[in-house]
Amino acid sequence: MAENKNRDLAITISSRLKEVRRQKGIKQEEVIFDLGINIGRLETGENIVTLPTLRKLCEYYGITFE
Repeated sequence: MAENKNRDLAITISSRLKEVRRQKGIKQEEVIFDLGINIGRLETGENIVTLPTLRKLCEYYGITFE
């Protein structure tokens, strides 16, 4: 049960990151170039974002970590 909640949370975070990136008009390639982070699998929920990566992405997108 906890595993399902964690997976749901990961998908929610991934979807939100993708939404923010698109709203800001940033392409995935730009994130790769600027941060060295390939977000393709993060945004689809295939990979779970780590906290350090989440923090970097939030700073890059200019959003809060909260």
